[in-house]
Amino acid sequence: MGSTVNLKKRIKEANLLKQQSQVKNFVTWFEIPAYNHYRSVAFYNYIYGIEITSVELNGFAMGFFPAENGIGGAIVTGNGCVPSETGPLIYLNGGDDLNDVLSKVNEAGGRVVMGKTFLSESAGYFALFIDSEGNRLALHSKH
Repeated sequence: MGSTVNLKKRIKEANLLKQQSQVKNFVTWFEIPAYNHYRSVAFYNYIYGIEITSVELNGFAMGFFPAENGIGGAIVTGNGCVPSETGPLIYLNGGDDLNDVLSKVNEAGGRVVMGKTFLSESAGYFALFIDSEGNRLALHSKH
């Protein structure tokens, strides 16, 4: 009986510590694998209307998404960087209306898997696409 009381006390203490050190942002960086670095950079440059800066680092080509604030990421090409339609799903910012980005996916060499879909008033909308390298990704927007 004493061990049950001690276990309950430890669980309660652990829950208090967990609440105090709650992580606010679970994603701090993302990498999108690519077979053809230049094709992938061109794809994202086109659909977002941005200019990705690329560098060579330790045998990897890395194209950095412009990000002044918030979460950054890169397109990465090199040993072990294998695009996939399965595995974790990254939701990219679709801006004010994700259709602005989604409408360029097919023309840029990708494929729309699921068009703009309503989630709820508070959550907004999402869509799924396959990029030029075969990665399954999502877009999210409030409108």
